[in-house]
Amino acid sequence: MTTADADLEDGELELVGRITAASNATFLGRVDGVAVVYKPVAGERPLWDFPDGTLARREVAAHAVSEALGWDVVPRTWLRDGPLGPGMVQQWQEPDREQDPVDVVPADAVPTSGWRTVLEASDERGRPVVLVHEDSAALRRMAVFDVVVNNADRKGGHVLPMPGGHRYGVDHGVTFHTEPRLRTVLWGWLGDELRDDEAAGVRDVLAALGGALGDALSELLDDEELVALAARCERLLAERRFPAPEGDMPAVPWPLF
Repeated sequence: MTTADADLEDGELELVGRITAASNATFLGRVDGVAVVYKPVAGERPLWDFPDGTLARREVAAHAVSEALGWDVVPRTWLRDGPLGPGMVQQWQEPDREQDPVDVVPADAVPTSGWRTVLEASDERGRPVVLVHEDSAALRRMAVFDVVVNNADRKGGHVLPMPGGHRYGVDHGVTFHTEPRLRTVLWGWLGDELRDDEAAGVRDVLAALGGALGDALSELLDDEELVALAARCERLLAERRFPAPEGDMPAVPWPLF
């Protein structure tokens, strides 16, 4: 059965196992034979800076913005009931384990081309290391997406390298805050000018907020968050550059992966 044929929203959701590395209750499941990730609202850990019980809706909202951008950054994501109550369900993506679009390398082994340096640090033995990420169009688009949705948790492990060069982003529960919250490992383009296609995508999101996208997001986010989303798009289009970190929060998530 193909994904298009599967009844993903209403078919029986069968739990296969638990993903124990996740900070919130996260399960691997199947719907009509299609592998999915299931995050029940009941398993969300309370956060001091986000309202309780809203992370699943923010994940769905992130997918809606990804669709409006037209870049397929976020795998298909939706809300539905499951064995542990309502929650977020996302189509599983199997990454290519041979690729590392984000990596920590020894300071004397930083690639000379095709990569961007984010920060320098020391490992547990005091040896100098460097956080790097690939300089690719797919990852640039993910970085733009993160600015738009105000992603507070772009860890290296939240970037899924797919065969053929596509990159998926996952784990978008802490997004759409009204205050600056961008925490990411993708700072390598800081200050660089947006390309025309990147600006066009942001323009598409801003235009769609006045129509179908705005209607869909109004069911998932509050009014202040929608206003802040539009303001981020407007600012990004006015400045046409990857922004610098803002606010008092750390610029990178911890752990990095």
